[in-house]
Amino acid sequence: MWNYEYALQTTATPDSLWRRWSDMAGWPAWNDGIATIVVHGPFEAGTTFTMTPPSGEPITMRLTEIVPGELFTDEMDAGDFVVTTVHRLEPLAGGARIVYRTEITGPAADKVGPWLGPAITADFPQVLAKLAALASATE
Repeated sequence: MWNYEYALQTTATPDSLWRRWSDMAGWPAWNDGIATIVVHGPFEAGTTFTMTPPSGEPITMRLTEIVPGELFTDEMDAGDFVVTTVHRLEPLAGGARIVYRTEITGPAADKVGPWLGPAITADFPQVLAKLAALASATE
């Protein structure tokens, strides 16, 4: 297994952050790693979506858990490994803590995790900073 967690504290409210998360079509506005996104259903567990990075191939993922106002989890199943990312909000006095945790599991996790994991998570600081800034500006 491979895992990584990154957190950012912000003055943005959990409600404002949740509105950004649940508007999947709007993700490219705060995540530069998404050139396009096609969502195949509502923001609920079981819905699949296809993200295309600026210089890469489309990746199809699935929402696996939604706890409104608190967290959502997405998963990319590659057969011999699975990439799972939990996106969590922790309310704080005067804002929130945003936490992204990615795990790579499965038979090939030890082989692919050390190179794929850092490639997936490298932009977490920039993504969370931009998300927090946009959520703060729209409160």
